[in-house]
Amino acid sequence: MRVVVTGAAGNIGRTVTGGLRERGHEVDAVDQVWAEGIERVDVSNTLAMVPLVAGADAVVHLAGYPDEGSLQTALHTHVNTTHGVLEAMRRTGVPRIVFASTAHAVGFTPSDGELSVHARPRPDTFYGVGKIAAEALCSLYADRFGFAAACLRIGAFLDRPITRQHLAIWLSPGDAVRLVEACLTAPDLTYAIVHGVSANTRGWWDLEPGRALGYHPKDDAEAFAADIEAEPESEQDRFEARYVGGPYCAPYGYS
Repeated sequence: MRVVVTGAAGNIGRTVTGGLRERGHEVDAVDQVWAEGIERVDVSNTLAMVPLVAGADAVVHLAGYPDEGSLQTALHTHVNTTHGVLEAMRRTGVPRIVFASTAHAVGFTPSDGELSVHARPRPDTFYGVGKIAAEALCSLYADRFGFAAACLRIGAFLDRPITRQHLAIWLSPGDAVRLVEACLTAPDLTYAIVHGVSANTRGWWDLEPGRALGYHPKDDAEAFAADIEAEPESEQDRFEARYVGGPYCAPYGYS
């Protein structure tokens, strides 16, 4: 496939870009920041994106400010950028998008049972609000224009888990590539929300929607459990275990 990856200079962007190329896909890497081998472009600018996505089979949309900020920042870096990408795709006939959403879209969901992809939106941050709104845009374009769209609610994407909470929600680099490729190649994709986590022994997020698209994770955070649990459980650990969003569910004191 020929795939355009936005946000290719970011942590997950570099991983996915390299992984897809290793699997034989042609990848065009774009980002809003300069980096070697990456086309610099404002991905919210539809006119700028049109020539970059023309002729592609799909877009993997990873661009966006990855931390908490103002509501205005969240709306621009997640909603406006996603609209710019989707509209460029519509104008050029690109049929499929894989969008990097986040578990923070449902961050205030209690960690007391299996997490379904049908859980109601309960964002824990403006970042989560922006991702929920961008998921809605993907849904609109899927229904109105017949796009195939997969929204990946990603857990803790790291080289290795470093907290007790990560033992349940870790997404390994290898599984991140497997997840994206599955969503790129699934023949029956229309619109789907998929949990972006590995096959963690302590995991409690429903992986069946991903498996239905051909995502079969191979890594397990349990391999790192002994090192993490060598330190006594802290009050912070217990707090982070209460909600999907972990530490992001602490009071921020917004006014």
